[in-house]
Amino acid sequence: MAVILINEQKKKGHINPEIQGQFSEHLGRGIYEGLFVRPDSGIENVNGMRTDVVNALKEMKVPLLRWPGGCFADEYHWKDGIGPKESRKKMINTHWGGVLEDNSFGTHEYFELVKQLGCKSYINGNLGSGTVQEMSEWIEYMTFDGLSPMTELRKANGHEEPWRVDYFGVGNENWGCGGNMTPEYYANLYRRYQTYCRQYHPDKPFRKVCGGPNVADTNWTKKVLETCFAEPGGSASHGFMDLISIHYYVHPGSWENKGSATEFDREMFYQTMEKTLYTEDLLKMHGDILDTYDPEKKIGFSFDEWGGWYECEPGTNPGFLYQQNTMRDALIAGTTLNIFNRHCDRVKLACLAQMINVIQSVILTDGEKMILTPTYHVFHMYKDHQDGELLDSMILENEEAGTEQHPVPALNESVSEKDGVITVTIANMDAEHGYPVSLKFNEKKPSSIEARVVSEEMHAKNTFEKPNVVSEKALDGVELTENGCSFRIPPCAVVKLTIR
Repeated sequence: MAVILINEQKKKGHINPEIQGQFSEHLGRGIYEGLFVRPDSGIENVNGMRTDVVNALKEMKVPLLRWPGGCFADEYHWKDGIGPKESRKKMINTHWGGVLEDNSFGTHEYFELVKQLGCKSYINGNLGSGTVQEMSEWIEYMTFDGLSPMTELRKANGHEEPWRVDYFGVGNENWGCGGNMTPEYYANLYRRYQTYCRQYHPDKPFRKVCGGPNVADTNWTKKVLETCFAEPGGSASHGFMDLISIHYYVHPGSWENKGSATEFDREMFYQTMEKTLYTEDLLKMHGDILDTYDPEKKIGFSFDEWGGWYECEPGTNPGFLYQQNTMRDALIAGTTLNIFNRHCDRVKLACLAQMINVIQSVILTDGEKMILTPTYHVFHMYKDHQDGELLDSMILENEEAGTEQHPVPALNESVSEKDGVITVTIANMDAEHGYPVSLKFNEKKPSSIEARVVSEEMHAKNTFEKPNVVSEKALDGVELTENGCSFRIPPCAVVKLTIR
């Protein structure tokens, strides 16, 4: 029997709501059709934003939305996306499908969506092909409330008051699609560009995100931090950054042959689980480097692209990255969020890639139809961790699952407390076996427990014809004990316990 020990007196850090952030890029149907529809679409909307999608995302309690990219960010010129829609410049989306981008979703539309969702904003600026002046003027346009050319332009375009920018990324993946730069070259550009990202509201500053490594590229992390922390000024200002990004995608095959989203065998399933657990290794290896420059942990990780990435669905544009979503993805989500929670001392922000119709989505749409994916239901269960305090926990007598080539521990967990309520989330990576579990507190004697579960066979998915194959349900058979509870976790499952 697995035993989960919880020391409710030992709090290890604050879980930022932004850890459950989302990401929407100008890519495929991620924004157009998925979030934003035309006036003549016949789909119910408020100022262009799909009512069904917005309501579902609000129920999921989306805390933050990153936009406009992604690779698209470093070819996006923000002034092309303001003013009358019929006058906006068109462009070719060279990264994603070579399709026409008409810029009808721009800065004003993004902040309208943020307002409807009630979430924080994360803007990613163009360092790859944009100028310092362009980035500086965008910040001024969005956030300044005094008299200036950019504020006058904003007012002329219909928005009198400035918006609140919470996070601003200075470039994206500049080691690759954002310019194929060396770390030293990027870091010097970062120092220069961020200088002109002015804080017009010192009482409500936005937080600057420096472009970090791709997966395990520790050389990038070392060289960027070394350059950003160099004098003059670097050490005193903590490298001119509030966060540094990490990007990591999970897939069972190689980058060139990622495998199918729905057709996979046991070996591929457990290889995917093994790669999901590698997220923790990445946080440790890059965290060790960051510790040498920032032992006070003033700089956080922005893990702003993560998720399962497979071959696109047959018959769809390969540049649109549209894929289905199974219980395998639910396990990726539950396990990754548990890891982020346990590392909340460094992980301050994270973004699933991507929110709608792209890679590991929480929602898929087809015309007026909308379905919630297994990943959505995991995020919905985990929302109670937002703004909680991480509690010390560990699993004893954890079983080993997987295959000879890809062994994984069956269970992983995270535990938080907020307003006297304790939330425990557990993922069972074993696709074939359930396990009895005993949960024990140090001193607490629970008075009530509510248990929820997302669990089906590993290939199970929701479709437009059968939208409720995978859903969140009550978990039966949970029994209170003197200092905890006992229950059986099903195979291939994510469980949430709410304990009072």
